[in-house]
Amino acid sequence: MRYPDLEIDLLRAFIAVVETGSFTGAAEVVGRSQSAVSQKVLRLEDILDCRVFHRTSRSLTLTRDGERLLVAARRLLEFNDALLRELREPTACGTLRLGIAEDFIPAQLPKLLARFNRIYPDVHLELMTGLSCQLLAAYDAGQLDGVIAKKDGAAQRGRVIWREPLVWMADAEYRPDDAKPVRLVMLPPPCTYRDLMIASLDGIRRDWTAVCTASSLMGIQAAVAGGLGVTVLGRSFAQPHMQILRTSEQWPVLPMTEIIVLGEQGQSEGLVRPLVDFLTDALSGNEALLLAS
Repeated sequence: MRYPDLEIDLLRAFIAVVETGSFTGAAEVVGRSQSAVSQKVLRLEDILDCRVFHRTSRSLTLTRDGERLLVAARRLLEFNDALLRELREPTACGTLRLGIAEDFIPAQLPKLLARFNRIYPDVHLELMTGLSCQLLAAYDAGQLDGVIAKKDGAAQRGRVIWREPLVWMADAEYRPDDAKPVRLVMLPPPCTYRDLMIASLDGIRRDWTAVCTASSLMGIQAAVAGGLGVTVLGRSFAQPHMQILRTSEQWPVLPMTEIIVLGEQGQSEGLVRPLVDFLTDALSGNEALLLAS
């Protein structure tokens, strides 16, 4: 028996609905109207002869068949995109000395690097992670070919590829005491997060004291989770045993943090650009990070 062919754009619409949690969100991701996305999902269900979503006026969840399809659909799209890159672009090969800041997608990065390795197996990565200031210094010294790092203050260099909200963060049991100085957990200078915390609290004339200085973001997380004090980090660093403090008169509104890429125009452009394009494509549906326009 000959079965009908699965259409890639139908699978892409289906995955977008799953990752955004709505037809409206999926429409923005795939660049089509909400009704067009809905029609694509209906067409997919017609081809498969099964339902992939349980739909109600308040919820949208995958069926058992939808869960099975999701795993296979992601593999098919990955294979489709890898094949097109292989046929339409020069093969990426060589060694890429890449620095990726701790600020950048801590939970998703290992899986994304694994997928990148499958798609570009001939690229050897020499990966350096650390604080943005350290990586930018290494790049300026010629020790790295490319860097994905937090924007260096007001410096106008690099291309912004992601923006993420900054939030006040504390352990789950934290209760503020307005009669005492705010206990801060921070990185050593120079650090834009540190400067932002101090400036924000000084701006509302709220007393503070530094109770812990950690040399890494992992150390900051551990200190905050242990109840030592409050810090400012990107929203994606929030963990189950931590809480995000609501903005108020005591906790001023914070700006977005910006992630930039350097090295796209250098000698290793042919290696840096495929990696950056892959990361931005793979994370376009991530709710914790906002794709820069």
